[in-house]
Amino acid sequence: MIETKKAQELVLLVGVELPKDSNFTMSMLELSRLAQTAGAKVVDSYVQKKERYDSKTFIGSGKLLELKERIEADEIDTVIVNNRLTPRQNTNLEAALGVKVIDRMQLILDIFALRARSHEGKMQVHLAQLKYMLPRLAGQGIMLSRQAGGIGSRGPGESQLELNRRSIRHQIYDIEQKLKTIEKNRETVREKRLDAQTFKIGLIGYTNAGKSTIMNLLTDNSQYEADELFATLDATTKKISLKGGFQATLTDTVGFIQDLPTELIAAFKSTLEESRHVDLLLHVIDASDPNHSEQEDVVLSLLTELGMDQIPRLAVYNKMDQVERLVATAFPNVRLSAKASGSRQLLKNLIIDEIRHLFVPFSFTMAAKDSYKLYELDKFVIFDQVPRETEVFEVSGYIAQENKWRLEAFYDQDD
Repeated sequence: MIETKKAQELVLLVGVELPKDSNFTMSMLELSRLAQTAGAKVVDSYVQKKERYDSKTFIGSGKLLELKERIEADEIDTVIVNNRLTPRQNTNLEAALGVKVIDRMQLILDIFALRARSHEGKMQVHLAQLKYMLPRLAGQGIMLSRQAGGIGSRGPGESQLELNRRSIRHQIYDIEQKLKTIEKNRETVREKRLDAQTFKIGLIGYTNAGKSTIMNLLTDNSQYEADELFATLDATTKKISLKGGFQATLTDTVGFIQDLPTELIAAFKSTLEESRHVDLLLHVIDASDPNHSEQEDVVLSLLTELGMDQIPRLAVYNKMDQVERLVATAFPNVRLSAKASGSRQLLKNLIIDEIRHLFVPFSFTMAAKDSYKLYELDKFVIFDQVPRETEVFEVSGYIAQENKWRLEAFYDQDD
């Protein structure tokens, strides 16, 4: 039996530009990438400038007729709208156009369902999709009745979404309880990490900025990386060596995107929690993206929403090999190409310098015969000076305020 390759879903993109929507062009380009990431073939994009969205069909009647003709001419499978549709708008659009209609939020949820690898990640996506679809169950026509599947139907599946509201609410409750249990276990592991007083670094940034590449650069480990949106969903924490015996943990998490569905922010709270308890954030920015400044703003806005805006932050402008000129807007920063030689040490040096600013300086003198005791400090201290040519020498460096008690024994010996 010869297997035939499944044809790509043909889609049209639709956007309505309001008078003060400064990020509209960026948003439409991003929608196209999102659709391609979900496996669709984008046939064309339709844009309409309006003062406000149409309350019934989102777009005006003229554009609706234009879309209908194009759908019939090119046998379009799906229309993707670059906004969050109300249940009423979704139903009316499907009835008018005769094809499946999904909005930007459902598309992002669909990609998350495609990318989720761990059991927890899959449950989080399932939860987010159910919460999103709950108010849309009543009156859904084409999308819930057709069994062809495709973009917008991954995860819980259409048969589950056709269940009554009570059943959906029960599923939501059940998943939330399971995720709470997982979060308790995660909290136990996190507390052990906090008790160890290890310096913690978190990677954040817009989706596809290169966080996983930076992770691999610093850890020598194979974290999945690809030129695609949301390549990483599940939090990954690894140890890195920075200078001497000083070690830190580095956590890579899901990428941010503008108009991230609120359901996902809630559902992925436990995953993002891994970055809420770090001592330093590395904000990875794709310098080659012409919209990187707007992407920075999206990330900073979401950090504020997540209560993470007070955590010290370093900007890492990545993919500089593809840039002729860059006007940096985030400080302090480092500019590099993660694939280029020397980038690893360059980034490590910047991290070490920033840690020095966060730590407190110290210095003491000690006898050469006692120098073996310094190994006890190695994990917690960034040493600046440890000359050992004389019988009594000076030791200086930087240490976290909460670890300063570890120096007491060394100061006592000076007396």
